[in-house]
Amino acid sequence: MIRAMIFDLDGTLVQTERLKALSYARAAVELCPHTLSEAEVAEAFKDVVGLARRDVAQALVERFDLEAKARSRMAEFGVSAPWQAFVQVRLRYYERMMADPDVLRANQWPHNVVLLREARRSGCNTALATMSRCQQAWYVLEVLDLTEAFDFVATRDDVEHGKPAPEIYQLVARELAIPPSESLVIEDSPSGVKAALAAGMWCIAVTTPLTRRGIHALRLLDERWIADDPTTLTAVVRQMVAERKRD
Repeated sequence: MIRAMIFDLDGTLVQTERLKALSYARAAVELCPHTLSEAEVAEAFKDVVGLARRDVAQALVERFDLEAKARSRMAEFGVSAPWQAFVQVRLRYYERMMADPDVLRANQWPHNVVLLREARRSGCNTALATMSRCQQAWYVLEVLDLTEAFDFVATRDDVEHGKPAPEIYQLVARELAIPPSESLVIEDSPSGVKAALAAGMWCIAVTTPLTRRGIHALRLLDERWIADDPTTLTAVVRQMVAERKRD
């Protein structure tokens, strides 16, 4: 039986992963304007989506030979490594987009938000488990009018180890006082799926263009529990809930 539905934020309720990809792409082009296109950097981001910021930045610096250009910007930002300078260039773009409520509202995933609201209306316990920092997460929820949509919100600030470690989902289970085996996670990224399954929870992946390839390559979920078309998500969830009731 499913008694709790737990949602990821970035990439699941709002397309912040798309905005992150765009910010990395624009930063890379700023460093190497004559040799790179935004499209090729955004495509490469698919291989690192969901990883820690350092790992993403370092991978892109190496892949697109950005070290020399990034190193030349280190003193400007007062940082000690080229990947950190790359991150600082990228954050200027990202923070500008995130500060615009219209951009956030235009990039929410409507079918996933509808599922959240339906779960709430049905009396199911709902929670958020995000690798965003607390302040940023609550800002996004406020813009999307979702501050009252959850019984519990867990952010990166609440755990020692981020996804794919299961800690954040274990925390949610304890706070809701609902066993992991009675909880369903809605995720979009490979690291999120790994975290949910490692916590002993059921999981449905609703993929995005950035995460689709990685989710299928992971092969941790039955294909029935992967929604590549967000319009099918509610039907997939109902099928899983029905199966759990029979169990």
